[in-house]
Amino acid sequence: MPVTVGSYAVGSGSPLLWIMGPCVIESHDLTLQIAERLKQYADELNVPIVFKASFDKANRTSGKSFRGPGIHEGLKTLEAVKKATGFPVTTDIHECHQAAIAADVCEVLQVPAFLARQTDLIEACGQTGRVVNVKKGQFMAPWDMKNVVAKLAEIGNRRVLLTERGSTFGYGMLVNDMRAIPWMQETGAPAIFDATHSVQKPGALGDRTGGIREMIPYLARAAVAAGCDGVFLETHPRPDEAKSDGPNAMPIDQLPDLIRVCLRIRDALTLPPQ
Repeated sequence: MPVTVGSYAVGSGSPLLWIMGPCVIESHDLTLQIAERLKQYADELNVPIVFKASFDKANRTSGKSFRGPGIHEGLKTLEAVKKATGFPVTTDIHECHQAAIAADVCEVLQVPAFLARQTDLIEACGQTGRVVNVKKGQFMAPWDMKNVVAKLAEIGNRRVLLTERGSTFGYGMLVNDMRAIPWMQETGAPAIFDATHSVQKPGALGDRTGGIREMIPYLARAAVAAGCDGVFLETHPRPDEAKSDGPNAMPIDQLPDLIRVCLRIRDALTLPPQ
């Protein structure tokens, strides 16, 4: 069964969902500028977009790194994005008490990969009734995500998305096994592919995470060909100046070309046999 996100349906042959936005809310105005650009793309390309931005990045490499404006100011910005664009919005939830507060604004609550096994957090998100997008831990097998789906089902929430974002490969490197997409879909939940965090090089810059930005299009195309139900992309007008995860952010002006290619691949998968 597809999952409903705002006015969109995800999974079971529904249109490819796009979850996009900056890693973190750097400022109210910049976040709105990014959202308005994405709204233009949504209208031009006829694609469903969920806007993503974090009010707090609690798992930064260094304690001195920029984390965001905090939950109350951050949710004001996400509410403004909704009013300006009509997009559903999502943000990271790191602590149980944040779930109900964020659910007043966000249609989707995102559980970060490092927290994918935290039962109390997953249940707190699920108890809001909102869609819960759980990122597969870099340390988890795809089939382990059935336990995440079960935890949410046990409290009555079957509105679940699962996101693949790479697996730890030695020190400071992630790799992707595209078999994770159909394996996670076997849980009954739609599978999203995170094309930007998958190119991370954790801690590679000493006190910051690095990344291989040029690999984003290759992985996104491969994931769509593998049958993912949606694509997650963090984006920024000037990634090299971004305050979080810039090395693995997609320049916003490059998004339309990638979206068009991915849509053509998706169309090819649904063509009737010759």
